[in-house]
Amino acid sequence: MTLLALTGGIASGKSTIATMLAERGAVVVDADAIVRDVQSPGSPVLAAIVAEFGGDVLRPDGSLDRPVLGARVFGHPERLATLNALVHPAVREESQRRFRAAFDADADAVVVYDVPLLAESRGTGEWDLVVVAHAPAEQRVQRLVSQRGFTEADARARIAAQVGDDERLALADVVIDTAGDVDATRRQVDDLWERLRA
Repeated sequence: MTLLALTGGIASGKSTIATMLAERGAVVVDADAIVRDVQSPGSPVLAAIVAEFGGDVLRPDGSLDRPVLGARVFGHPERLATLNALVHPAVREESQRRFRAAFDADADAVVVYDVPLLAESRGTGEWDLVVVAHAPAEQRVQRLVSQRGFTEADARARIAAQVGDDERLALADVVIDTAGDVDATRRQVDDLWERLRA
């Protein structure tokens, strides 16, 4: 039974690492997917978001308009903190449920919690290992611009809205440096997997 937290700033290569671990047999629990689930139409979390931020954060079909909400909170620490206080408890509860289900299905499972905001929301500290995906901020800005279509200003604002690299790296038991090519990342993931299965 191994519970690993995998974190990293936006565009750090965290999702690539999660995919590689899944290919090796890990059960990946994706915090972003849980966020989408707990904010689905009709959910208490979505109702609380609307009450706090207004009905114009909804699309015509009743789903959350993420770009509208994002524009309202990123670059505004107090608004972001308010949003996180509405969302994080529900995400924590659902993630715990998914961890239990994975271990109930296989007591020897390696469960990877793919969680971008670990440093912002430390959780219960139950991790056997904290793995941090890391690339320099300038490289992450370029990835956001070239791969995700962000403007440079939006990319910098999104990175600035997260905790700094030093704070994130301070949590790490293992750092996977994603500044190189995908093969270099894969070699580091292979080393991690060997350690987890030893």
